[in-house]
Amino acid sequence: MCGFIGYIVSDSKIATTNEIQHLENMTEIISHRGPNDSGYFVDNYVRFGFRRLSIIDIEGGNQPLSYENERYWIIFNGEIYNYIELREELQELGYDFKTQSDTEVVISLFSHKREESFKDLRGMFSFLIWDKHKKELFGARDHFGIKPFFYLNDGSSLYCASEMKSITYMKNTPEINAESLHHYLTYQFVPEPFTMNKNIKKLQPGHYFIKKQGKPMEIKTFWQPSFHPENISLSTAKKEIQNVLRDSVKKHMRADVPVGAFLSGGIDSSSIVALASEFHPNLKTFTVGFEREGFSEIDLAILTAEELNVEHIHYLVQPEDFLKELPKIIWQMDEPVADPAAVPLYFVAREASKHVKVVLSGEGADELFGGYNIYHEPNSLRHLTSLPSVLVNGLTALAKIFPEGVKGKNYIERGSMSLEERYIGNAKMFSELEKRSLLTNYNKLINYQDVTRPLYNKSENYHDVHKMQFIDLHTWLRGDILVKADKMTMAHSLELRVPFLDKEVFEVASRLHPNLTVTNGTTKYALREAMKGIVPDSVLKRRKLGFPVPIRHWLKNEMFDWARELIISSDTNHLLNKTIILKMLEDHCQDKADYSRKLWTILIFMLWHQIYIEKVIKISDSKELVK
Repeated sequence: MCGFIGYIVSDSKIATTNEIQHLENMTEIISHRGPNDSGYFVDNYVRFGFRRLSIIDIEGGNQPLSYENERYWIIFNGEIYNYIELREELQELGYDFKTQSDTEVVISLFSHKREESFKDLRGMFSFLIWDKHKKELFGARDHFGIKPFFYLNDGSSLYCASEMKSITYMKNTPEINAESLHHYLTYQFVPEPFTMNKNIKKLQPGHYFIKKQGKPMEIKTFWQPSFHPENISLSTAKKEIQNVLRDSVKKHMRADVPVGAFLSGGIDSSSIVALASEFHPNLKTFTVGFEREGFSEIDLAILTAEELNVEHIHYLVQPEDFLKELPKIIWQMDEPVADPAAVPLYFVAREASKHVKVVLSGEGADELFGGYNIYHEPNSLRHLTSLPSVLVNGLTALAKIFPEGVKGKNYIERGSMSLEERYIGNAKMFSELEKRSLLTNYNKLINYQDVTRPLYNKSENYHDVHKMQFIDLHTWLRGDILVKADKMTMAHSLELRVPFLDKEVFEVASRLHPNLTVTNGTTKYALREAMKGIVPDSVLKRRKLGFPVPIRHWLKNEMFDWARELIISSDTNHLLNKTIILKMLEDHCQDKADYSRKLWTILIFMLWHQIYIEKVIKISDSKELVK
């Protein structure tokens, strides 16, 4: 696992000593992504910097790596799980290899098929390839967005990096994107391709770019997720799921270092652990929890580990640990992501890094196999949506005058809206009405549906459940789930692998009709059926919990003073109405309403603002360098 920084300059010029020092500093900032090795390549047009975490012991696998008499140069972050098979195919075509690395396979395949090669890669990746002959820079990001890819295109130069902080070191552009802030307050993350930084964007998953020296950047698509359900039986679905998951897990375990797994006790992680233990019986598993009742799966994880006969290691997170590490966590995130689950993920990654270099995890199962409870909503609302419109309109008008908390109010209000209006993903923090009061410069022309409308247009012929999965694949998964997974593990130089997010696994999942996923009063029905006899029966019926965090309780007690002080001291008066925020905190503490998630969304933004914009909080071990 690695991290990179690369850029192409506008005019041919020899790099100065000062510029090379800046390149080294930009690369050093992300040394946590690759503590074992560094490397550089500089010519008159491009500058590459690279950090490496050694997972497979390969002689000659250092980067930047050249190919075809140094015509091509590559810096690559990720793992290609079918690289052995691809290398054999290329050797039959006459291609020679000097190493056993997947990086050389990527650049060799690119030499053979150019940009058509990206769709053949099975794995997680983001990389840059420089063609010295044609003076072209290529960049690509994996199908699902498992690995990050930031870029800044200022018209003359193009800067690319695994983390935004490398770019902002060289191009210090701290201006906040107003549209991103609007969307962040709705989604609890900034939807791609934008970032909170006005000048920096993300290359979207399944996309690549071409930047010819002196020409504009061109961004193109090589893969998009699509659902095409087929009329297949449950028995066929079970067999296909078992086969493709077993194959994916086996390939994801290719490593010359110890491999472990996160284990929460639910169906997703338990499935991965059960299959992984078939190939590696001495698998170590990890989880974290909190002392407060209802906020820990440690006991369930221990029980599941015992039933699967694997070793288990756990860690209990204390409130003081939480607050102490939070600034470091936000620094690592690059951007504000207000999912409280990022914090326990940071701690479980820290614990795992003491024992292994690679961990498997269950991210992506919900989006692929229909795992979120809200996917039941199209069916549960059918009693209301099937009523005559006149009656629905009357009920909606009545619901509007009901006080908050009255049973049935939310059901009627949601049922009166179209799916496109009500569903934007797994989290909706602030409504447009709330944002109008909260934001000091609210722009009515910016609406949360600006993000989802193009996605609904692409999926207009899908079943409602598939529409919801499609929305989550393009927003929640890549903007929240995978961001925190990558950043929290890389904070501890730990490589995370996600076997569910494999293009072959998705191909099987995409052919399942919703009557095989969200049905029989449960979620992930076909997956649960496929895992019978592989994971313990108790796991199959267990409700989804994940890594819950007692934010609601802590904001009333252990974290109240910290929260109030942050709100007051944060230099965000020009952006947010603090009077409203302080009133929310007070009402929350007096149990007038549960504002915990909304408050957390604001607090994380304010903390991020203090670290990256105000720069009043310094991270002692961040390796952030001062020019």
